[in-house]
Amino acid sequence: MKELLLSDGDFNLMQIIWDNAPLESGKLVKLCAEEFDWKKSTTYTMLKRLCEKGMVENENSVIKVLVSREEIQKVESDYLIEKSFAGSLPAFMSAFLGNGKISKKEAKKLIDLIEEHIDE
Repeated sequence: MKELLLSDGDFNLMQIIWDNAPLESGKLVKLCAEEFDWKKSTTYTMLKRLCEKGMVENENSVIKVLVSREEIQKVESDYLIEKSFAGSLPAFMSAFLGNGKISKKEAKKLIDLIEEHIDE
């Protein structure tokens, strides 16, 4: 089974991979050096860990994505809501919005999204 909860470092590396995949490992090393000031060994250590978690595949020095950004976002948001809000989506939304305001357009998008997912 894939371990879909990511550390900050894993997530940062996945962002680079998602944005550029498929890509050669040498290019990944250069991108990580530019973005994070990582050494080659750090990039390869982190890449190996992502391969072991089943997130990516490194075949013939070409990295391919095995798990989509959306899949990770779903798992991590479910984990956050369960951990911090006892699984309550309304409690999460209340904390998320706080005293802030959203535009009518944003509110409409949220309402439409909620209506699409109502379990009748």
